[in-house]
Amino acid sequence: MPKKITSSAQSSQLLILGLIAILFAILYFFSLFNRSSRLFQPIAAEVDFKNEHGTYNGLEKTGQYLTSLVNVPAEQPQIPTQIFGETTESKRIEVDLTNQRLYAFEGDRKVYDFLVSTGKWGRTPTGTFTIWTKLRYTKMSGGSKEKNTYYYLPNVPFVMFFSNAQVAKSRGFSIHGTYWHNNFGTPMSHGCINMKTEEVAQIYEWATPVLPAGKTSTPATVENPGTQVIIYGEAPKN
Repeated sequence: MPKKITSSAQSSQLLILGLIAILFAILYFFSLFNRSSRLFQPIAAEVDFKNEHGTYNGLEKTGQYLTSLVNVPAEQPQIPTQIFGETTESKRIEVDLTNQRLYAFEGDRKVYDFLVSTGKWGRTPTGTFTIWTKLRYTKMSGGSKEKNTYYYLPNVPFVMFFSNAQVAKSRGFSIHGTYWHNNFGTPMSHGCINMKTEEVAQIYEWATPVLPAGKTSTPATVENPGTQVIIYGEAPKN
């Protein structure tokens, strides 16, 4: 004769099953929360990553920055840069948010020192990053029309996107040229690092990944890695 399961044993089994169900429900909702929090992380810019070759769009003549329309500059040839000899020293870029400056180093030797504009309407992240792609031109947009922080900027020049394990590529943080303001030394961006076009052109050519012969844009690879970007300090309030 099979043993009868007592009501006490049945209750214990139901309790265990109920606890397991509750545990799975907690894990499920925790995963949903994590996924949604990642989805709603602020981004620096919506970027046209489909334009992987960084080509200039001659049909775009006008952009918008905040409440003002801006003229998009005509396509320019590569700007001649200061030429350094081949170096075996490691390269790195440092961005000092407090002083709104970008420094470029080969080993311990500083080779560039430029004013920049970092995040005002969106925070520029701090930490250690690497450049994951360089695009000669790309389109950026974002912000809010209701809050008068909207921008639509075609053909942003000399763009170096950076990321790390905490700040995903899709959030669109970069160092790039700027044609819509000339207020460098003061936070003016939605999180990116704005530079004068003639100055960022020099960083673009100097930094890795190295541009292949005849190319003006390139992604970083294992064989051709991107330069390290270190961002620190706190941007002034303005």
